[in-house]
Amino acid sequence: MGLTKKTIADVLQTAATGEEVTVSGWVRAFRNQRFIALNDGSTAQSLQIVIEPEKMDEALLKRIGFHACVQATGTLAESPGAGQAVEVHASEIVILGDNPLSEYPLQPKRMTMEFLRENAAFRLRTQTLSSVFRLRHGLGHAIHKYFHENRFYYLHTPIITGSDAEGAGEMFRVTTLDIENPPRTEDGHIDWKKDFFGHPTNLTVSGQLQAETGALSLGRVYTFGPTFRAENSNTPRHLAEFWMIEPEAAFFDLKDDMDLAEDFLKYLIRYALEYYADDLAFLDKRIQQEERNMKKEDRRPMGLLETLEFVIANPFERITYTEAIRLLQNSKPYKKGRFQFPVEWGRDLQAEHERWLVEKKFDRPVIVTDYPKDIKAFYMRLNDDGKTVAAMDVLFPGIGEVIGGSQREERYDTLLQRMEEMNIPKEEMQWYLDLRKFGGAPHAGFGLGFERMVQFVTGMSNIRDVIAFPRYPGHAEF
Repeated sequence: MGLTKKTIADVLQTAATGEEVTVSGWVRAFRNQRFIALNDGSTAQSLQIVIEPEKMDEALLKRIGFHACVQATGTLAESPGAGQAVEVHASEIVILGDNPLSEYPLQPKRMTMEFLRENAAFRLRTQTLSSVFRLRHGLGHAIHKYFHENRFYYLHTPIITGSDAEGAGEMFRVTTLDIENPPRTEDGHIDWKKDFFGHPTNLTVSGQLQAETGALSLGRVYTFGPTFRAENSNTPRHLAEFWMIEPEAAFFDLKDDMDLAEDFLKYLIRYALEYYADDLAFLDKRIQQEERNMKKEDRRPMGLLETLEFVIANPFERITYTEAIRLLQNSKPYKKGRFQFPVEWGRDLQAEHERWLVEKKFDRPVIVTDYPKDIKAFYMRLNDDGKTVAAMDVLFPGIGEVIGGSQREERYDTLLQRMEEMNIPKEEMQWYLDLRKFGGAPHAGFGLGFERMVQFVTGMSNIRDVIAFPRYPGHAEF
């Protein structure tokens, strides 16, 4: 038995005019005391509710304000106006939730994203943010669909962990100890044996290491869960709490990893274009309106929809890190001193370098491979040159890196040597080494920052606007 209560999306798709329907939602507009634009969050479109003011109580009409919650019952009829096929001629309006506009933080006018972040409890009611979060849902669904169709198994890796997958140390501590008066050992150090888990633990920065155990058992697995990084960064590209998708596949090398990443990203974009066309059309129009008064050089080279179509229509460019450095050093911005950060072999690429490669040099997404070993994690497979590792980053226009991945080091002795070079304690990671010792296999994987992907698909300029309750330095409200 299916659900009997209809959403506005259901009603807008029906052709059953003459049928009596009941819909509920929030008022986006009330024109001429006659036309209500009602939206329940199920679609980018609002349903027009037509009322006859003379048949309605005057006191009730005054309560139909911006974002008041109402229920409308009436007859479905063809709409004479453009934009939607049907409308509801209301016989009854019930106020489900009043909204005194004088006290309500949102107003029926243009509001900045910064202001909406401060009022996160209500910001999803705006047309922009509701479109963003429907797309976020759609992309999440597409992720599971893609991996299921390609025989990857969903693995839930721990949120609380005793290991630092990246070796960066930027982790949030998890403890039940009294921070004012923690137990101490005889030499004055904190006695972690008295803590809940008996040793130091943190919120995870990645599920990758644990996912490798799955890949070396089930063949292909993926994780999709929250990750945390205590990095004091206030850029529009970083969050302290974010979601990661991390596939791991046995018997994959670096080329297989790149092929998987490109196919996966294109699948997600195609899915969004097919199933969320109304939301993308609205967001595309919004960007065009925002850029109307901008200088030409500050505008996007293509509209949102055009960009998405372009990405899925063209193969990603693939270059080595060494080639990328050479191209950057021969570029006009480098020669004229316009890059803020230095460009030299052995240094990591910065967002400005990544965007130049994508937006200026190749005009398409770029996969950079074979980075210097000293700027990458210990688990990446050492190349034959002894200087680089089989790593790859996928760079997108507008936001830079969306995926970071590698072929994993499957050779026990080589991995042990890399751990020693990077001062990673063997005792804590013996289980990881043992994966190589007992029935090990070549394998590869990557991590996709979900918010960065949502940011790219929706065209939002700040990553804080694609997660419902953003966490960043100094902010953990709601």
